[in-house]
Amino acid sequence: MPTHTEINLAKLSAALRTKRGQTGLRAAAEEIGGVSASTLSRIEQGKVPDLDSFVRICRWLSAEPSEFMAGNSHQARKALLATPQFIEAHLRADRVLPSETISALSEMVRLAYKAANEGKLGSKR
Repeated sequence: MPTHTEINLAKLSAALRTKRGQTGLRAAAEEIGGVSASTLSRIEQGKVPDLDSFVRICRWLSAEPSEFMAGNSHQARKALLATPQFIEAHLRADRVLPSETISALSEMVRLAYKAANEGKLGSKR
């Protein structure tokens, strides 16, 4: 059985949509540089990007390309699940929730994580 690495396209497209937010495809493409709006659209639809586009998008996302490789260890996936950005990416990948609801839920998660990191969330038993 040949071994090869595959890109987790659902994760990449969700991360792209999350970072892009309400920004249009053309504006996001300009921010990234060297990637067209149509390429971003195809990636958001789950199509495989070319290597150059993939690297540019990862850089724009401030993410290591390995974060989008299928087959990451269970421990790495578990760590990613603990981040507000990953939660938001999953919400955006759902495509059922309205954008305003996703934004509100994402903000609540970010605020909860911030409060927890600052020690402001305590148990009241």
